[in-house]
Amino acid sequence: QVQLVESGGGSVQTGGSLRLSCEASGNTHSTNVMGWFRQVPGKEREGIAAVYTNSDETYYKDAVAGRFTVTQERVKNTVYLQMNSLKPEDTAMYYCAAGLHFHPGGGNWYRPDKYSFWGQGTQVTVSS
Repeated sequence: QVQLVESGGGSVQTGGSLRLSCEASGNTHSTNVMGWFRQVPGKEREGIAAVYTNSDETYYKDAVAGRFTVTQERVKNTVYLQMNSLKPEDTAMYYCAAGLHFHPGGGNWYRPDKYSFWGQGTQVTVSS
């Protein structure tokens, strides 16, 4: 089992920045992909970024590429999502997730069903 705890959400104005953190504990050596997802009420959860922990390869949804950056700090078992130039459409609940034994380069990193463990989420609200 892997436990994930997100933090860093909050309310900002358009153009502002936030950094989300996701601290993993438990059987973390079994995971090799960490993903960030977001969800608004009434819509499906969407993958926005991921990092292949073995190599630091990163993947982004087009809507956030160039504004968001995912990084990892292995010694702390923590993954970060730096979010810059935030827009009102970025308002959502943000989740981190851990995947086991799959390579995100196969074009499947954004699929929620590929991930086995989820955090509780942290709310991000961007006002205009």
